[in-house]
Amino acid sequence: MQTQRVARLATVDERGRPHVVPIVFAYAEDRLYTPIDLKPKTAAPHRLRRVRNIAANPQVQVIVDSYDEDWAKLGYVQLRGRAELLEDGDEHRHALELLERKYEQYATLPLHGRPVIKVVIEDVVSWGRTDV
Repeated sequence: MQTQRVARLATVDERGRPHVVPIVFAYAEDRLYTPIDLKPKTAAPHRLRRVRNIAANPQVQVIVDSYDEDWAKLGYVQLRGRAELLEDGDEHRHALELLERKYEQYATLPLHGRPVIKVVIEDVVSWGRTDV
C-alpha cells in the first residue's frame, strides 16, 4: 500500500450505477486519502461524479493492483469502506502532508485549499502477491 502509486476508486450513484476512476492516494492508520487536485477536471470539485456519488452513497471500494507479464507476480488489495469529503481541519492538513510527501508532483501542483476524499477502511480482501 505504501509503495503503490495508483489505485482505482469505485463509487455508486443514487441509481446504483458504478463509476470507477484512477486515483493517487496516501494510506495511513486504516484510512486512505485521495485529493481532488488541480489536474484538469470536467467540473468543479463538488460537481465531480465521484463526489456526488459519495454524497448519495458513501460506501466505496478501492483496488490497488500489481500487474506483471509473469503472472506469478499478480496481486491486488481491495479496500471497502465509507468515504467523505474533507475540506479543512487537522485531518485534512494531515492528508495533504501525506500526499505531498508521497508525490513530488505536488511541489508544483499545490494541494493547499483542495478537498480530499477520506475512506475509512472497513474490510480488506487481497489475492496473490501483495508485496510487490
